[in-house]
Amino acid sequence: MSVILATAGYDHKIRFWEAPSGICSRSIRFPDSQVNCLEITPDKQFLAAGGNPHIRLFEINNSNHNPVLSCDGHVSSVTSLGFQRDGRWMFSGSEDGTVKIFDLRSPTYQRSFDSRGPVTSVALHPNQTELISGDQNGSVKVWDLRNTKVEKNNLVPDAYSGSAHARVAIQSVDISERTVVAANNHAEVFVWDPKETTNFKPITKFRAHPPGSYCLKAKISPDCRHLVSTGSDRTARLWDTTTWELTQTLAHHQRWVWDAVFSADSSYLVTASSDHSARLWNLRTGEVVRQYTGHQSAVTCVALNDSST
Repeated sequence: MSVILATAGYDHKIRFWEAPSGICSRSIRFPDSQVNCLEITPDKQFLAAGGNPHIRLFEINNSNHNPVLSCDGHVSSVTSLGFQRDGRWMFSGSEDGTVKIFDLRSPTYQRSFDSRGPVTSVALHPNQTELISGDQNGSVKVWDLRNTKVEKNNLVPDAYSGSAHARVAIQSVDISERTVVAANNHAEVFVWDPKETTNFKPITKFRAHPPGSYCLKAKISPDCRHLVSTGSDRTARLWDTTTWELTQTLAHHQRWVWDAVFSADSSYLVTASSDHSARLWNLRTGEVVRQYTGHQSAVTCVALNDSST
């Protein structure tokens, strides 16, 4: 299977899709709760699903519907998942206020970092030695995985509205070699230069979605040329990471757009929505190429791995 595409959400189902045809090839029941996040291992062998409070790993090329590994340790909803570049370990963030590291040979976590606030999003620095997290207390933190003094930086982005000291929950974070982004619940996006992780240099800030709407996800494309933001205004929006100007508004969903993921070549995007569907977009044309329907409730997360390596 060269292209792995999976979606999940509030109906307790994980669905695998044939990306070109839109046919659901496999469905797995997630027994514990709704599914908040999905991530595919770099080798395309396993899918990790985060719920409340468990993380379950499923074998992709196997008809067995039972998880091959259950990772325990969180005590509340898991909101974010990811893998080290070679798949040697997994990281997670949770509303229990912790960021955890799991060695995939063991069901228990190896390290746990206290964020002192419910964690909403975690991203791994391309250097593979630092994690960036965002939390409901409005903080963006940098965690050093090499040293005992793990918290290298703690930022509280200022918000456009309210007082200068207002703390607005961070909903999503991401990082590339030259950019760190954080999106908050007021649909504001903050951008920094991560060259010095102990002292991020502010680049810009802007409102990604209309006033009164929420920004739910912000992700940098693999080629680092675009940022996608998704929102409660039923759209996904593409931003040029050189000028930070809006380049496209993708507006065919009928309800909130919860998640989005780029193809490996950054030319396609898959979005997940409360309208019970996911959609594949051609970013060259801005058109919907395929719609994935079958979920009985909101689709809150999507995972795609179409890399050739």
